[in-house]
Amino acid sequence: MELEVDRGDLRHVRITDAGPGPLGPGEVRLRIDAFGLTSNNITYAVFGDAMGYWRFFPGPDQDGTHWGRLPVWGFAEVVESSVAGVDEGARLYGYLPLADELIVRPGRIDGTGFSDLAPHRQPLPSVYNRYSSVDRDPVYRSGREPQQMLLWPLFVTSFVVDDFLGDHGLFDSACVLISSASAKTSIAAAFLLAGRPGIEVIGLTSTANLGFASSLDCYDRVLAYDQVRSLAPVDACYIDVAGNQDVTADIHRLLGGRLRYSMIVGDTHWESPTASTGSLPGPRPTFLFAPDQIAKRRREWGRDGFEQAVAGAWQRFSPWTDAWLDIRQVRGADAVESAYRELLEGRVDPRVGEVCSLRPPGAA
Repeated sequence: MELEVDRGDLRHVRITDAGPGPLGPGEVRLRIDAFGLTSNNITYAVFGDAMGYWRFFPGPDQDGTHWGRLPVWGFAEVVESSVAGVDEGARLYGYLPLADELIVRPGRIDGTGFSDLAPHRQPLPSVYNRYSSVDRDPVYRSGREPQQMLLWPLFVTSFVVDDFLGDHGLFDSACVLISSASAKTSIAAAFLLAGRPGIEVIGLTSTANLGFASSLDCYDRVLAYDQVRSLAPVDACYIDVAGNQDVTADIHRLLGGRLRYSMIVGDTHWESPTASTGSLPGPRPTFLFAPDQIAKRRREWGRDGFEQAVAGAWQRFSPWTDAWLDIRQVRGADAVESAYRELLEGRVDPRVGEVCSLRPPGAA
């Protein structure tokens, strides 16, 4: 069973159930137990064609509709294996389709897990193809699986945002502006940036989410979007998580040459038209493709060094979220589809994190 999304119309979705497919030589069947569903998954859909996210779990083309299988992050169990070194019963964390099972072709097997060597995934960034054994995962805590599903993928992106800016000396700026301040990616980035001396972190958000974002201690200030033009000009970097054309234009026109860097991270306002970046004053908005910075750091620090750095930052961040994160369980295909639609329309309380499973309530 899986939820498929019309790549040309994100509101057009369907639930399909073809039943378990046959397992071939060198393959392993994973039962997908649970996954997080956040605005990050909407970003995957919005940038699915441009950034290749639809290519990880290809969907069919039928009657003129290009169906996509939405990527999510979650936990799965090996329930059938024809591969030595991948044992049935092993619990794994990784990149999965919004489905109840996945067949993979394990390779590069070691004590930490394996990579899916399915041919269609080989041209894609390897960081998304790795499945980590919970027994050796440095961030795994058995009692905090929901936080890992919901926040870890976002946190890695936020870590890269902070690391990229730090790697460039914050572009000699004294301030970082972050849109969609109530989004979990923005919150994690602000948490990390707040630890850098001499940097003011300003969150930008809708009026409806102003109270929540202001209640977090990771921002020095939080402004509603209609207050952006009241900002005093300052040397700043802009992190665009909202993808809101009007806000991006306001920031560029207000700061002009004092805007040191303009970074596109997400698109929580996915229906807002993309800004005409060529006509804006200041630096051209540039999409941050996290795997590029991750690959750079792995070359410089080694894989273990990078993972230890992120894990250390995560162990500081994860407990901090307990004060505001409300974890809710969503089970069954209809409930998961409803959760997807609510998220797509921006109707989910920013305090809420939804942990989902397509298996119905009560299923083993």
